[in-house]
Amino acid sequence: MAKNLSLFSRFKIFFAIAMLIATTFISAPEAWAKRPPEIRNQDDLNIRQDMHGEDLSGYEFVKFDLRGIDFSESNLTGAVFNNSKLNGANLHGANLQDALAYASDFEDSDLSDANLTNSLLMESSFENTLISGTDFTDAVLSRIQQKQLCSMASGTNSSTGVETSYSLGC
Repeated sequence: MAKNLSLFSRFKIFFAIAMLIATTFISAPEAWAKRPPEIRNQDDLNIRQDMHGEDLSGYEFVKFDLRGIDFSESNLTGAVFNNSKLNGANLHGANLQDALAYASDFEDSDLSDANLTNSLLMESSFENTLISGTDFTDAVLSRIQQKQLCSMASGTNSSTGVETSYSLGC
């Protein structure tokens, strides 16, 4: 004996098949896609070559290409620079207190007279970096980084009055 399907049951089956076809062949708009956390605020930052004197405290620069950017005299308190490229960047006199720069590249950059008090700088590279007058008081560095920076340390920070070599514990 053949079983007859009600009109409602036929509608449910038809609707389920239609939904399956729609989700299979119609792509979702780009706006529906979730953005990875490392680029969430990338559009909001409006990075320019000249960021001199800007208040960028608390900004997140995760996996950013910031090569050659002028951040001199900027307020970067609590900023995050994880896995960022800061090669040749000008950070002269910048306030980087409580900043986080894990695995970032500061090669050939200018950190002279910057304040890096309480900053986390683990796994970051400082090859050929200018650090004259930079304050590293209570900054977290690996032993290798500390030795490398001690070999280049000179000067006194103009805002804190702390000698670079003293702040590094040389």
